[in-house]
Parts: sequence; C-alpha cells; structure tokens
Amino acid sequence: MVSEPAVEHDDIERAMRAVPRREFLPRSQRPFAGQDRPLPIGRGQTSSQPTTVAAMLRLLRVPIGARVLDVGAGSGWSTALLAYLTGPQGSVLGVERDSRLAEWGAANVERTGMTWAQVVQATLGVLGQPRANGWDRILVSASARALPRALVEQVGYGGRMVIPIRTSLLLIERLPDGRTRATEHGGYRFVPLIEDEADRVGERTDK
Repeated sequence: MVSEPAVEHDDIERAMRAVPRREFLPRSQRPFAGQDRPLPIGRGQTSSQPTTVAAMLRLLRVPIGARVLDVGAGSGWSTALLAYLTGPQGSVLGVERDSRLAEWGAANVERTGMTWAQVVQATLGVLGQPRANGWDRILVSASARALPRALVEQVGYGGRMVIPIRTSLLLIERLPDGRTRATEHGGYRFVPLIEDEADRVGERTDK
C-alpha cells in the first residue's frame, strides 16, 4: 500500500493544465475543448466535462507512486491525468472495451511521454483488470446500474474507487479490516458501463 499524502486542489488544477483536454479530442471537437460540457469522441462515447473529471480526481486522492486502474479509458485523457498525479513512481492502466477507442486512446497516452501509463483493450468478459493485492485507486468513468462486485474486489486494502452508480457518484473505500465503505458525493450523468449481470453487488452499504 502506498503512503497517502493529502492531494490538494492545486494538484488537480496543475494536472489539467499539464494534460490539456484538447489533445484527447477528435479534431472536430478541439475548438470546444475549453467548454465545461461533455464532448463526443465517437463510438457513442464522450469526454466528460472538466469539472466532473476534477471532482472525481479530488475524491480519488491519488498519491504519488499509486497503482491505478482507469475503467472506461476512452480517449486516454483520464488515464494521462492519473499518470501525472502518480508520477513515474506509479503505474496507470486504462482499459477500454471498444477496440477503436482503445487503439486511439493508447496512441494519445503514448504521445504524452508518460511511459508508466498505458491504455489497452479490455479482456472480453472481464470487468476491470484483476491484479494481485488489488489496486490502490480505481477510477470508473461510466455509470453502472448497481455497484459491480468484480470492481469492488479489485480495490486493495486502504484503496479507493470512484464510480458513478446510476446518477450518483460513489466513493468506495477498502478499510484495513477488509470491509468496504460507500459514500455518495452528488449527482452526475455518464455514459452506461458495460458489465455482466453477475458482477453487481446490488447494495451500497458496508459489507
């Protein structure tokens, strides 16, 4: 488990200046990069509005050196932002189900030069990317109908996951005793998360 220094709002603002949204948009959408609204990136997906992304990153509190999973990486913008926050001491894996978006997102992240981050096509039938000891942080940028069990199980001890459930933004924390704690943090709208029925926990309470 990584140490957890406080993540200041300035860190998020610095990340968003260092990793401009414009570079992760289709050419037709780049003139609108500065607008605080979702923008289409193709294949039925969007680039979330910057204030929403910033709110999620503040909840996630990504420390330097963290091992981070980005579910629904799309254009790779969120993956690159996470990589900026972890620094080269950390590692970030973005997974994207759509093969064309995954290829484009991977190229976008590669251009940033942050070699500790990558975007790959998600494994068919697998939600997230299970790893030994779990992830320190998980960011989910698509809305699930219920809390996915498969993703909760991938949060490491002391880790955090930020995920939209329907229209509510949830923070999931893995406590030292292994229980999980879920808290709601406002309402947002996201594209739907593609998931298997068996992956849903169905409750938002401690377990």
